[in-house]
Amino acid sequence: MRGIFGIVGLLVTLAIVGLVVQKQLQTSTAMPTVPAVSTVPAVAGASTPTVNPAANVQQQSQQMQQQYKQAVEGAMQPPPRPEPDADK
Repeated sequence: MRGIFGIVGLLVTLAIVGLVVQKQLQTSTAMPTVPAVSTVPAVAGASTPTVNPAANVQQQSQQMQQQYKQAVEGAMQPPPRPEPDADK
C-alpha cells in the first residue's frame, strides 16, 4: 500500500512538472523579440563604452576593459575638498 502511494505521488509530481514545462515553452516562444536598440533611458552620468568597430574581438574586449577600469578608478577618487573661506 505504501509503495502504491509512492508511485502515485511520483506520477502526480511528474504530471505537474510536465504541465509547468509545457507552459514555460509556450510563453518563451510567444514572447516578442528584443529590439536591437535599447529603449531604456541612460543613467545620469553614465556613458556607453565606445569601441572601434573595425577592431577584432580581442581588441574590442581590451578597449572595454580599459574603459571600465578608468571608470572604476574615477569613481573611487575622493571628491575635491571645498576651498576654505578667506573671510574667516
